[in-house]
Amino acid sequence: QVQLVESGGGLVQTGGSLRLSCAASGRSFSTLAVGWFRQAPGKEREFVAAIDWSGGSLRYADSVKGRFTISRDNAKNTVYLQMNSLKPEDTAVYYCAGRRSLVAVSTTRYEYWGQGTQVTVSS
Repeated sequence: QVQLVESGGGLVQTGGSLRLSCAASGRSFSTLAVGWFRQAPGKEREFVAAIDWSGGSLRYADSVKGRFTISRDNAKNTVYLQMNSLKPEDTAVYYCAGRRSLVAVSTTRYEYWGQGTQVTVSS
């Protein structure tokens, strides 16, 4: 079993940066693909970025390409999401999720979920 815990959210002004962390328990973390998703009030949860177990395969939503960077440190059982040039439309609860296969963009493909961390970007 894998447990995921997000941290690093907060309030930031437009154009600012935040780095989210997804810390995992369990010895199998290094075999998981991990994705970041977000959900704004009244909207469906949407894909943001994903990384495979090795860090060699990355996927990004078009809305965050060039601004967000996903990375991982398997020695620390942690995946990061560096978010730069933040916009008010990035405001949402951000979730990390894990799956025992290749990267995926659909929420239904992921087996493990964290509780989420709030990101608020003020205009």
